[in-house]
Amino acid sequence: MSARVGPLADVTIVDCTMALAGPFGTALLADLGADVIKVEPPSGDGSRPVPPLPEDYANPGAEASGGVDYGGYFASINRNKRSIVLDLKQAADREVLLKLCEKADAIVENMRVGVMDRLGVGYDVIKVRNPRIVYGCIRGFGDPRTGESPYAEWPAYDIVAQSMSGHVHITGPAGTVGHPSGVSVGDIYPGTLMALGLVSAIHHAQRTGEGQFVDVGMYDAMLAFSETILANYGFTRHELGPRGQHHPNLMPFGIFPTSDGGVAIAAPGPAHWAALCEVMGRPDLVEDERTRNTFVRRRNQEFVEGEIKAWTTARTKREVVEALGGRVPCGPVNTAADIFADPHVKARGMISEFELPGDNSKVSIVGSPIKYTATPSGFYRRPPTLGEHTQEILEEFGIRKEDDS
Repeated sequence: MSARVGPLADVTIVDCTMALAGPFGTALLADLGADVIKVEPPSGDGSRPVPPLPEDYANPGAEASGGVDYGGYFASINRNKRSIVLDLKQAADREVLLKLCEKADAIVENMRVGVMDRLGVGYDVIKVRNPRIVYGCIRGFGDPRTGESPYAEWPAYDIVAQSMSGHVHITGPAGTVGHPSGVSVGDIYPGTLMALGLVSAIHHAQRTGEGQFVDVGMYDAMLAFSETILANYGFTRHELGPRGQHHPNLMPFGIFPTSDGGVAIAAPGPAHWAALCEVMGRPDLVEDERTRNTFVRRRNQEFVEGEIKAWTTARTKREVVEALGGRVPCGPVNTAADIFADPHVKARGMISEFELPGDNSKVSIVGSPIKYTATPSGFYRRPPTLGEHTQEILEEFGIRKEDDS
């Protein structure tokens, strides 16, 4: 384990989140140096046993037997954190949480509305113990403290937020009811916004001494993510349909087939369009009435797409990118194997390799995309086994845990 570094090295976050949205956001903060203390129930975060699983997998909490109690899903969003086990149904453990919050800059949770309040560790209780603390939460439809919603009590998952925001409706081929994104953007984007919201509120608290409540609704976040849907309808009452492989307004701006896969080509402006035509050996297309600007080209999509496809399908992904790279915005449609072999990924440290406990091969997860020159951020601690740091954290905070008996 290397030292905890980064611009947030003076920040402590009590992390009561589980699953994906909350842990992703707090992982970003941990990457930036924050001391993120992951509070888990005795059974552990429910995402621990989700595949892919390592060779020497054991049930959560089984590190003592030599195994590791989490898979790749948990690992990728709980790196750089420490784990403490607290049963918040027990008075003694609730008191431990409150004592952690007394010295923390923020606490984050992603439970349903009212759960933490009913447990006796909600915002109104915690802010009495620490008026400077920032209390953050991610809920499907926000928290009533910041705006009442008729759906406030509804449970939600990524797919629900994607669907209600319109994102699913504009994704996929024409003639369908839409497709969800290939990654869980309905969790990941709300988690990212929560990280930004927490840092901003902590900055405010450090200036004023005043903490506050901040929440991100998954539905709200995905509405912001899908801004083009609202802008098109808000300006012209035009409802976008499934996008397919190309942009609804610009051309070319999409995915084109090659002999071994696909490439992204984006040349909506005159300079890039002229360069693309030159590389394709089709300078005549620059002056063609059907292709004179991006909007005309979009109206004549079938013709333009056909001309470009005729050129790309006769070549491999590599050949197309080598011909266009540096002149026209382009890139291959990468598989995971392609990404691991990409020299950019290696140069930018975007794959973090580490050792797991037990008898396991080295494994890898994604690295931090936020880079600094003066305060380096990134991977410094492997994901924790369940409760691995309980005693260490209690001693560090000077907490003596009382029995409930």
